[in-house]
Amino acid sequence: MENNILFKPGHTACAGCGQAIAARLVIEASGANTIVVNNTGCLEVFSTKYPETAWGVPWIHSLFENSAAVASGVEAALKYLGTKDLTNVIAQGGDGSTADIGLQALSGMFERGHDILYVCYDNEAYMNTGVQRSGLTPFDTNTTTSPSGKQSSGNLRPKKPMPEIAVAHGIPYVATASAGFPQDLQRKVKKAISIKGPKYIQVHVPCPLGWRHETNQTTPIAKLAVDCGLYPLIEYESGVLINRKQITPKPVEEYLKSQGRFKHLLNNPEEIKKIQDIADNNIKKYNLKAEA
Repeated sequence: MENNILFKPGHTACAGCGQAIAARLVIEASGANTIVVNNTGCLEVFSTKYPETAWGVPWIHSLFENSAAVASGVEAALKYLGTKDLTNVIAQGGDGSTADIGLQALSGMFERGHDILYVCYDNEAYMNTGVQRSGLTPFDTNTTTSPSGKQSSGNLRPKKPMPEIAVAHGIPYVATASAGFPQDLQRKVKKAISIKGPKYIQVHVPCPLGWRHETNQTTPIAKLAVDCGLYPLIEYESGVLINRKQITPKPVEEYLKSQGRFKHLLNNPEEIKKIQDIADNNIKKYNLKAEA
């Protein structure tokens, strides 16, 4: 029975790791006929500690910046061998290796039209190397390279709109998902691999270590991010928004107070208002508010 498990227990992820939860859901949805190419990062480190591996499918470790390029070579080789239609190819990485270091390789994969699903596990900072900010770190987050203090309330930049960047490449499928909504995540993975061409799914994955929350709160916090409008669950086909999860919006303060990375904001209503504005803009932009 254990040999049929595609992402095995016994890896060295932190307790409550949202990325480990999401990776298992992704590979289970994709199936055994899958080849995975993985950027350097938390997932690579905790799942493949030599000489062991948690993966029950062929798995390749690439550099921090180039899983999309390596996966492109894998996909081209499978086409040459005439076996591409029998094998799914997934390239994956964290938010830093996707939105920052690996953006050029990812853009090239999109532009060339490779039949690959790229999965970004978005824990909103470079967790493996010390919780440094990335392009997907939210506004006002306290990280080791965007510390809060007298001169700053944390990260000064807004979260990079990677789903919109992917959509702008004209690829056939783009979606966001969350470790807090496993059925939605697996549905989107199955749909993506059924579509020919490049696909992009960005998965929100809480990190108890970097976000400084209790390990048993991973799923509730992931759901709160969606329910307050800070992490919309959306789905595009050929550039058209076809689906979004509608919500009865909760105040962002409920989400912020659940994590130590936002502790410095709790007595600062002016900064909380700025973050509420971000959520409200998302709700308006994607028409997320459920009908009464």
